[in-house]
Amino acid sequence: MEPAPGPQEKYHLITRNLQEVLGEDKLMAILKERELKIYWGTATTGRPHVAYFVPMSKIADFLKAGCEVTILFADLHAYLDNMKAPWDLLELRTHYYEHVIKAMLESIGVPLEKLKFVRGTDYQLSKEYTLDVYRLSSAVTQHDAKKAGAEVVKQVEHPLLSGLLYPGLQALDEEYLKADAQFGGVDQRKIFTFAEKYLPSLGYAKRVHLMNPMVPGLTGSKMSSSEEESKIDLLDSKEDVKKKLKKAFCEPGNVENNGVLSFIKHVLFPLKSEFVVLREEKWGGNKTYTAYEALEKDFAEQVVHPGDLKNSVEVALNKLLDPIREKFNSPELKKLTEAAYPSPSKAKPAEKGSKNSEPENVVPSRLDIRVGKVISVEKHPDADSLYVEKIDVGEPEPRTVVSGLVQFVPKEELQDRLVVVLCNLKPQKMRGVESQGMVLCASSVGERRQVEPLDPPAGCCAGERVYVEGYEGGEPDDELKPKKKVFEKLQADFRISEDCVAQWKQRNFLTKLGRVSCKSLKGGSIS
Repeated sequence: MEPAPGPQEKYHLITRNLQEVLGEDKLMAILKERELKIYWGTATTGRPHVAYFVPMSKIADFLKAGCEVTILFADLHAYLDNMKAPWDLLELRTHYYEHVIKAMLESIGVPLEKLKFVRGTDYQLSKEYTLDVYRLSSAVTQHDAKKAGAEVVKQVEHPLLSGLLYPGLQALDEEYLKADAQFGGVDQRKIFTFAEKYLPSLGYAKRVHLMNPMVPGLTGSKMSSSEEESKIDLLDSKEDVKKKLKKAFCEPGNVENNGVLSFIKHVLFPLKSEFVVLREEKWGGNKTYTAYEALEKDFAEQVVHPGDLKNSVEVALNKLLDPIREKFNSPELKKLTEAAYPSPSKAKPAEKGSKNSEPENVVPSRLDIRVGKVISVEKHPDADSLYVEKIDVGEPEPRTVVSGLVQFVPKEELQDRLVVVLCNLKPQKMRGVESQGMVLCASSVGERRQVEPLDPPAGCCAGERVYVEGYEGGEPDDELKPKKKVFEKLQADFRISEDCVAQWKQRNFLTKLGRVSCKSLKGGSIS
């Protein structure tokens, strides 16, 4: 077992490859006393791109240094920034970001269990936070708010008031996440200095600020989630990667604003500590560089050709993206991607006066979820992976429910067990047997998928209502209409908490006897 790094080594891990650090003395003082608490936030706007590997590699460094790391999915910020994420897509985009950022971290070997993941709306809508926004707005000048957001908030001819609120909220996040330090790109510098100036006016401490260099896009400008041509998307096909790299600015001998070279410097080298230029034997064969400066020198002297450089980046990048593409090839995540980022033809607004123009109220009380008791369990006659269960849900006759649990739960563990059943789905035939409900289960996604049925509190009776905290009073739909996708929209925010409690948007699933839980799948999804 390797010895724990000392303060100096931790400092090196935390600050290496950064462009700037504000508060170096404070950082070292904290490291001499305890572990650093740090957060990185990302607004859930356009689809994340390959430059996001820059902060991901730093998060790996922070963990190696023993830091307590929080990742903030800044959903409210995404809306405030000139509505880059429309309100009706905000939930879906945040859910997409959660999946794709976790997939990126896994692809570079970062252990997810050591990270804390938080959504902005988990706490930014609280009474205390809202009061602090008002307190801050009474201290901040319009000039300072506009200046702070100039590099981050989208600049338009007639700016919205929401863009002026953005820097203040980001400053307050430091206090509400109880962080010692905030990490971001150097484009955040004005917001960081804004936070250092104004947080003390509310009685809150200055934080340390750590800044990464910005990676130029393929056009030579900042790589942006919301500008398609400037970036390579994490889910771009190999063909799209080739096409975008072919068009990328990479003038022979020119190392200034060269998007391809910048990507090697800021993404591939920090992750792999080397870069291999692939070329035919007649042009000198492959060459491995262990220092970026040597590669840049050879390119400047035209020893390395732009075509070879682009081809080599293409190979290295596809190795990085393959596991992410594979994960997002699942039907569930394909569906999420299409819903969060609909094509323009699918995203047309409803005509005025049409009955679809009113937003539908999608709340958990519309689901008829009950405690059920499994009366019998049999293998499906025509499907090896399915059980056919008879479940008492408090009605005169037990319901027939078909569940794909054969690979995950032994038959004897289901027999006489209390389970949680969604009862108002439209009945559906599954391999010839009509299923009249769904047994809700926790599941983990990984190399080896695990599934556990949700457990009602001990002492519950069949037929007892299961509800989400705060939504006790509503009446469930008689039957959920498949085309409305009410369950699917709500299920996108079903999670298992760190103490194994079933939740919707951090609100617990409950019966009158207590919380619904699972055995062990912390952080899992529910379906």
